Order: sequence, then structure tokens, then C-alpha cells
Amino acid sequence: MALLIALGFEFVNGFHDTANAVATVIYTRSLPAEFAVIWSGFFNFLGVLTSSGAVAFGILALLPVELILQVGSGSGLAMVFALLTAAIIWNLGTWYLGLPASSSHTLVGSIIGVGLANQFLAPAGSATSGVDWSQASNVGLSLLLSPIIGFCLAAVLLLVAKVLIRNKDLYEAPKGNAPPPLWIRGLLIFTCTGVSFAHGSNDGQKGMGLIMLILIGLVPTAFALNRTPDMNYLDAYKTASAQVETVLGKYVKPGVATPADAKAAVSNAVKSKTWTDETTPALQTYIHATSAEIAAYPSVEKLPNGLVGNVRNDIYLIGESLKLIDKQKLLPMSPDDLKAVTNYHAAVDHATKFIPLWVKVAVALALGLGTMVGWKRIVVTVGEKIGKTHLTYGQGAAAEVVAMLTIGAADHLGLPVSTTHVLSSGVAGTMAANGSGLQWSTVRNMLMAWILTLPASIALAFVLFILLRQVF
Repeated sequence: MALLIALGFEFVNGFHDTANAVATVIYTRSLPAEFAVIWSGFFNFLGVLTSSGAVAFGILALLPVELILQVGSGSGLAMVFALLTAAIIWNLGTWYLGLPASSSHTLVGSIIGVGLANQFLAPAGSATSGVDWSQASNVGLSLLLSPIIGFCLAAVLLLVAKVLIRNKDLYEAPKGNAPPPLWIRGLLIFTCTGVSFAHGSNDGQKGMGLIMLILIGLVPTAFALNRTPDMNYLDAYKTASAQVETVLGKYVKPGVATPADAKAAVSNAVKSKTWTDETTPALQTYIHATSAEIAAYPSVEKLPNGLVGNVRNDIYLIGESLKLIDKQKLLPMSPDDLKAVTNYHAAVDHATKFIPLWVKVAVALALGLGTMVGWKRIVVTVGEKIGKTHLTYGQGAAAEVVAMLTIGAADHLGLPVSTTHVLSSGVAGTMAANGSGLQWSTVRNMLMAWILTLPASIALAFVLFILLRQVF
């Protein structure tokens, strides 16, 4: 059920978000609608298959660490079902109204809602993490800035094109069912392809991250640790572990005793995002104990089944604690010592942050199939209802070039952005640059959908998590 709902989210994402990628080629008659959605679906598929996974784990970093460590428990299952169901409900509602709202915003809001509900239900005085607000602010900033970038760059690109490309055909709206001139058609098909590929590489990863969370919780023996063909990575992990253990020893203050429960001390530091004098020896001891536990085994394949889940949780928790050093600089270190921590962090991520090929294929299929249905509502909004005049070939091309580049850059940086926001704001930017004017009723509805998406999805996920905690 959890896997089906996760794939269902990607399917809905396909016909909700990817309609933006095909809007221009369908609206300008550059491709027949049926062929356009198959074409876009295929390049979404390729985008997912070639993605790095950085966005997937950037999204998961928003979740409370104890829910990630206990995802196979009742609270973990309630988390998965609550956030996915909330995201699907809001996506379907905005699609039904023909509003280009953001699946990325919806998912982030759902995750925040689950984190707040987890904190709300925790017993008074317990060390429970709610939302990683530092990560949430990074994600929120990328989602906030991307439509502004889309609006401004698309407007500038259209104005530059008008200076450099004097052919008036490019700046005309489609006439009846006649396709545009061949060179314009080629340009629009190219930009549609780029947006589809970029959308798959960025948005597809959100579903991948959630599916990996489900697999790690419910089938830890097979998916808790990376069973890569590179059998030497465990040796690299052990070497990096020994180096960072030595480095941490330099920063243990004289007279500071190691806490009796090193794991609990590290866990509390991760939840509270703080570093005390006791945290340093606690982390050193915890790393030593974890490495000693796996020292006898030459590869992941040789680890006993009963040990895999615990080892994964230990390594994951160590990775989260290392973020406090190499990302948030809570323990000042010399550059050489920090390099040892960074190397160890990379080894930790290699062991715990991976996506099998079959998961990529499943998400790619769900996203690609979703692209092929339900596109018409969004296409009409993008083509006719944003500006007071119909979309011209040049406006469509400018908006899609900017969307393609913005999403590609965000994917490289491991940040989630909204294809919907970037493209529809890009169309609005070209309308403004062209002096066409905007249909403020549509723009107002889109802005309301954008503004309401976060609080609505937070509230939905919050309520669903509390209800589902009574079930699981």
C-alpha cells in the first residue's frame, strides 16, 4: 500500500506538473497532443533514470530524524501515509480547478505538517525533533526564488530575442490548427524536451526518496544498506571511520567525561541541532562502537540479517551528526581535520543514501504515464488564461528555455524547485515584456494556490498524522 501510494503521488505529479512542459508544443500545434504527451513522458522517464538522488535526500532531510530511524514502526508508517495522502489530495484539488500549483510545495508542506504533528504528540520534556528549519529554509528559499527568476529571465530573454531574431513569425500567436514554420516547430520541440527531461530529473527524485524510506523501514535486510557491486566500499568506510575517530580525539576537552549512553547523547545533539563539550567524546565513542560492530565483516553481503537495520540506523545517525560539523560548523576544526570529516561523511552517504535502478524505473514509469493523462486543464490555463493575448511562439520558447535551465541548475545543487512555478511565472514574464498585459483573475488564482499550498498541505498532513497514529 505504501509503495502504491508513493507511485500514485508520482503519477498525479506527472499529469499535474508535466502538463506545463507540453503546454507550449500542444498550444502552438507544434506537436499533436497525443504524441506530445508520449514524447514528454519518455523524456521525463530518461530524466528520472539519469538523476543523481541529491534532491531525494534533500527532501528527506526535512523529516524528524527519529521517524526516519523508526520508519518501520507505527509512527513511521503514519508519517509515510499522512504526507503522501495529504500531497495527493491537494494536488488533485488544484488540478481539478486547472490551477498550476506546485507538487514540490505540496510535498514540502506535507513533510513539515508531519514534523509539527510528531512534535505536538511527543510527551512533555522528551527530546523530539519536529522540523529541520535550517533545511526547510533552504528548500523554501529555492521554491520562493525560482518563480521570480523564471519571471525576470524569461522577460529578458524575449526582449533579447526580439533584438537578435527579426523574423516576425516567431512573435505571432498560433492561427487556427496550422502548425508553425518548421524552424519554430523544431525550437519548441527542443525546449519541451529539455523541460520534460529536467522535470523528471528533479521532481522524480521526490518520489524516489519516499520509496527508499518505505523500503528501508519495511524491508531493512535488503534495502537498509547499499549493496553496491563495489565490494570495497565497506573497507573505505572503516578507514575513513578510523581517521575521523582520531581527529575527534584532538577536540575532546580535558576533564570532559564520555556520557554513559553515547548514542543517546549524539541523538539528542542531532535533534536539538546543538553541540556541547560532551557531544565530541560521545560521537567519538559511538563511531568506534559502530566500526567495531562491522569490523569482522568484509562486505555488506556478509553482515548478518539481524544486524543490517541497526547498523544502517547507527551509520545514518552518525551522518546526521557530521552535518553539525561540516555543514553548520558547530565544532570549529582546522581545514585538514575538516577534510577527514568530509571524507567520512561521503562514505556514510555512500552506505545509506542510494537508489536502486528498479526504483528509478518504477518512478519514471509512474511519472511518464501520469504525463499522458489529465494535461488539458493546465495547458489551457498556460496558453490562454495568463496573458490577455494568446501565447506566441517566442513567448513559449523563452519561458521553456528559462524553465529548463533553472530546473537543471537546481538539480545540480540538490534543491527542489517547482516546474509549475518556474514555467507559469516565465509565461507571465514574457507577457509583461511583450506589453500584452496579464489576466489578473488567473494570476490572482495562481498566487492564491501558491500561497495556500504550504499552509493547506501542512494542515492536511498534521491532521492525517494524528488520526493515523491511532490506527498504526
